[in-house]
Amino acid sequence: MYLDFEGVYDRSEIFVNGQSWGRRANGYISFMYDITPCIEYGKENTIDVKVDHSRSADSRWYTGSGIYRNVWLVYANPVHIAQWGVYANPEVNKNKGKLNIEVEVNNTSGKNANLTVVNELLSSTGKVVGKSSKKLIVNAGSISKIMTSVNVNNPLLWSLENPVLYKLKTIFFQDGKEIDTSVITTGFRSFTFDPDKGFALNGKWMKMKGVCIHHDAGVLGSAVPRDVWKRRIQTLKSIGFNAIRTSHNPQAPDLYDLCDELGMLVLDEAYDEWEFPKRKWLEGWNIGTPGFQGSYDFFEAWGEKDLADLVRRDRNHISVFAWSIGNEVDYPNDPYSHPVLDGGENTGFTQPIFGGYKKDAPDAMRLGDIAKRLVATVKKYDQSRPVTAGLAGVAMSNETAYPGALDIAGYNYTESMYDSDHKKYPKRVIYGSENRHELSAWKATRDKEFIFGQFLWTGIDYLGESGRWPSRGFYSGLLDFGGFIKPRGYFRQSLWSDKPMAYLGTYPTPGKGSRNQMKDVWSQLDAENEGGHYEEKVPSMDAWSVWNYEKGQSIRVVCYTNGAKAQLVLNGNNFGDMKEYDDNTGIIYWDIPYEDGKLEVIAFDKENKETARYAIQSSKQPYALKIVSAEEMINNNGLAQVVVQVVDENDIPVMLSDNEITCQIAGPAKLKGLEASNNSDMSDYTDNRHRVFNGRILAYIQSTGEEGEVKIRFTSPWLKSVETTIAVK
Repeated sequence: MYLDFEGVYDRSEIFVNGQSWGRRANGYISFMYDITPCIEYGKENTIDVKVDHSRSADSRWYTGSGIYRNVWLVYANPVHIAQWGVYANPEVNKNKGKLNIEVEVNNTSGKNANLTVVNELLSSTGKVVGKSSKKLIVNAGSISKIMTSVNVNNPLLWSLENPVLYKLKTIFFQDGKEIDTSVITTGFRSFTFDPDKGFALNGKWMKMKGVCIHHDAGVLGSAVPRDVWKRRIQTLKSIGFNAIRTSHNPQAPDLYDLCDELGMLVLDEAYDEWEFPKRKWLEGWNIGTPGFQGSYDFFEAWGEKDLADLVRRDRNHISVFAWSIGNEVDYPNDPYSHPVLDGGENTGFTQPIFGGYKKDAPDAMRLGDIAKRLVATVKKYDQSRPVTAGLAGVAMSNETAYPGALDIAGYNYTESMYDSDHKKYPKRVIYGSENRHELSAWKATRDKEFIFGQFLWTGIDYLGESGRWPSRGFYSGLLDFGGFIKPRGYFRQSLWSDKPMAYLGTYPTPGKGSRNQMKDVWSQLDAENEGGHYEEKVPSMDAWSVWNYEKGQSIRVVCYTNGAKAQLVLNGNNFGDMKEYDDNTGIIYWDIPYEDGKLEVIAFDKENKETARYAIQSSKQPYALKIVSAEEMINNNGLAQVVVQVVDENDIPVMLSDNEITCQIAGPAKLKGLEASNNSDMSDYTDNRHRVFNGRILAYIQSTGEEGEVKIRFTSPWLKSVETTIAVK
């Protein structure tokens, strides 16, 4: 009998019937204990989990605490498939596929076991398309491994557009009797990395359009249901994303399953720090005296074991294209240092922000040795994928063996070094592992064949690393806390999506009313760096679709589109001439006097054929609540996501509304939280009352495990209420 934990944050200790049975410090890693010797059969047994999160400031973002991922009680035959004991590694050569299979068998009995191990490969329709069978003798009290393969002619390939999956069924027979079975998801695809041409999936060269994500979901904290991640990944795909970086630690297994199913590449990352802690800003971003809590104290003892378990757990996921052994562990003087930080004519290092070489700091030359150990650990369990890391101080790290230990090198915020390092290290595969949202950063990828992609910081707003109070978290995502597309998400869609699109946003014309109202973290930092005199240099990528201002007020209207040109239409009349797309800014804009009514933009291709349009309309006072999205049915352990919008008497969304709503539920379900996605709202989101933001709010409704009908009612003073019904089956 085994206890399988997907994650406990952190420094957990497991007790069975009062007996300490295991400790695991890493709060992001999955682990399992054999509790058979502790079980008292025929009696009531108790399992206690002790969590020590007294180091509450041990991360730069919100971690959660306690048992925040699934826990499984696993019953197994004395002779059984070991934990993560089936590994399927696909190969593709022209029209032939080969699935290399490794099966690990654990014999906990006192007798040798004579087994027949059968592997069946099933198509998405359940048809057996390949099979192998081998004999195996496993000595008593030991673990044995068997290697085999299954060949498939003309396999259907997993791709972003068509993520075809297969099932591998592994069966143990002993004396003709089936004693254990495992089913894993697999598939066929090929990865190619080239220092000059970048990345190819199934032989097709492409750009990775990636996003960094954390593991929380706003009001839900870090215990995020699968349904929430599914909606978020689908939304990211809809605006052109094709890759995710699990910054900066392993995610819950559900996320990887969904990326397999939905067609999203995954960069699987293990660590944010190694043997020494990074600064943790306790009073605000780069403010005050930093703390130095973290995970460094168990890295030496557990670092390689945790990494090995990550690789063994996730290596069957067809979506995972690389393993990352660290993020910004090489940040200059946080903690490692090197003489190159003093700069000089020959070093090319001119970043005084890092404070110069610190002799008493840990020697950066240590990075290479640690990296080699970690890379070797990965390669022991998977040689089919490259090993990478997100380099922060690449100019410093280039003086060490660290980048050379990697198969592919991730550059964080250092697009300026792409050309020089490509020339200096011609065999190095380079990509942007962490980038800001500016168009220039994308052009550094788009216009350089040898850069295979970028990963934006960040894809979804997350808790922690917030700006000045009041601020819940890092507010520069393409999606907000509730998973809704923000204006900069539509801007990114205009750059990355192959499907025709257009979006219209507005704000008071800079210098003629007020500055852009957006308060994302990047803009705050820019303003602070410029002494509070930050001025808009290009039209904003953060313009909300609001059309309610004072008559005659000068308003900047911006259009994000992948069309070649656009026409602005106000109340049915063309406003000015058609404008062409500006590749210098990626934004078409007009400064116009405000007038009530309907504002619309129409996008055209080069031949003046209409490709897309987007309209916004002036609203009147809030009049009613309207459900704009809701499930009709969920299973008895499912989660419903209900979106409510404030509208006026003409059913037009009232974007400026901040009405307080109340959610009431009757039936086998409960409210997990209300998420309006307002970064500056510090009220209790778990209450059944909350104010909308941009006229909208999301309700998470969790079933209680019983079947029946759930009635959900939303009310607000002076507004017409709304109800919906969800069936739980």
